Order: sequence, then C-alpha cells, then structure tokens
Amino acid sequence: MFKILVVDDEEKIREVIREYGEFEGHGVWEAKDGMEAIDMCKEQDFDVIVMDIMMPKLDGFSAYKEIRKIKDIPVLMLSARGEEYDKLFGFEIGIDDYVVKPFSPKEVMARLNVIVSRHNKIHGNTDLNQRYKFEGLEIDMIGRNVFVDGVKVDMTPKEYDLLFYLVKNKNVALTRDKLLDEVWGFDFVGDDRTVDTHIKMLRSSIGIYRDFIVTLRGLGYKFEDIK
Repeated sequence: MFKILVVDDEEKIREVIREYGEFEGHGVWEAKDGMEAIDMCKEQDFDVIVMDIMMPKLDGFSAYKEIRKIKDIPVLMLSARGEEYDKLFGFEIGIDDYVVKPFSPKEVMARLNVIVSRHNKIHGNTDLNQRYKFEGLEIDMIGRNVFVDGVKVDMTPKEYDLLFYLVKNKNVALTRDKLLDEVWGFDFVGDDRTVDTHIKMLRSSIGIYRDFIVTLRGLGYKFEDIK
C-alpha cells in the first residue's frame, strides 16, 4: 500500500483514480489545483503524485518544480495533449512518467506501481547509502546531496538518480538502453535522446568534473574514476 496524491481540476478524473487506487488498497488524497497540491505536500508525505499539466492557478509543471524543492516525490503527469515537446520538457524537469488523456485507469495504476517500486529500489538500496569523493566532487547518496568544490549543487531528481546509478556502477560501460531501464523504468515511453539530454544537464551541473562521465561512442556512458 502506498499514498497517492491526485492533482486535477476535473473531479471525475480524481474520482476514477481514487476508485482504482483504493480498490488496490492504496490511500488516495485529492487536490484541485497546483497550489493546493504544494500546500498538501508541505503538510504530509506521499509516495507518488498523479498530476494534470493544464490546471487553473498553477500548471502541473510549475507545481511539480515547487514540490521537488521541498520533497523528493515521484510523479506521473497527465495531459490532454501528446506533443513530444511536453513530454521532453517534463522528463527534463524530472517527472517519472507521462500519460495522455483519455487514459486507461488500469494502465495508470500499473505505471504507478512501477514508479513507486523503482523509486524505493533506488533510494532503499543499501549500496547507495554511501558518500563518495572524486577529487572535488562529493556525492552523498544518503542525503541526496552533491557538492562541487564544497558548494552544494541543485539538480533535478532524475539528474540525481542518473548520477547515483553511474557512480554505483563506476568504471562499468552502460548502454543507453540499460540506463533507460534502470533509471527511468522498462516501460518508459522516451528514447535515447532522454539519456543524452540528462547527461548533458548532469555534466553542466558538476562543472569542471564533467570529464568523469565518459561518452562511449555508439554505446552509452560510464562514470570513470580516472585515479
């Protein structure tokens, strides 16, 4: 059982997800807009968020960017549109999955189960509960903090997940498909460009230590401890 926050200005959408969520034994909370969702996340913890993009007061993308400043909660975005731009933008800011309306409630629940399972696997694995240092790059996996020459770096949730996975498998060649499977999930709807975009963002975030992330032409990437 896990706690789901459903954020949508359409009452029927909230009702449908609540019905299926409670049928599977999960707790379901509702918010009518992005502002209400932010306030609820400040007051309590949720395991996953289902959030519409187009809402009054504050759109879903903006609301999620505010939420991830205070808590690391995975999110599945709902949209009446299926434009590639919306999907890519969403994945760039750290969303976990994306479903276009109208949708199958059973599919949404299946995707939520995968998201929560993957999130727990990444953050509950004792192998990740360590602190690493590579020259001036410090990575605290327990606290989800990254420091560059002593200065804390703010990154998107997926940048953290990607960096942690690369470091956990340092000096191991990882294909783009492997990274998609392990960091985004086997049923992720994106493609190789998603990995490349996040690698570019990650390199920008760690600045002068970007060379630790090595491109393997035609294959993928690896975090190389060059000492």
